[in-house]
Amino acid sequence: MATHDWRFFMTTVTITEARERLTELGDLARQGSRVIVEQEGKGFFALVPVEDAEYMMRLEDEHDIKAVLESEHELTKSWEQVKKELGL
Repeated sequence: MATHDWRFFMTTVTITEARERLTELGDLARQGSRVIVEQEGKGFFALVPVEDAEYMMRLEDEHDIKAVLESEHELTKSWEQVKKELGL
């Protein structure tokens, strides 16, 4: 089983520090760490491994496809059915 050095799994830095250490933080993200960049004490953006971003995009695509499939039956309703459901 793989072991992780959890010190590098999630890192939080200020935006000023991120500007100064961008290359280093990018290397951390490339190695699998997630870097949260804060501005005024709040999360502003994150540097994540490309695999994380690709995974999030796939999840969004799956969610969108599911929503379309679930609403597909709505497209087959007649105008009369729609008016009846809306009480018109």
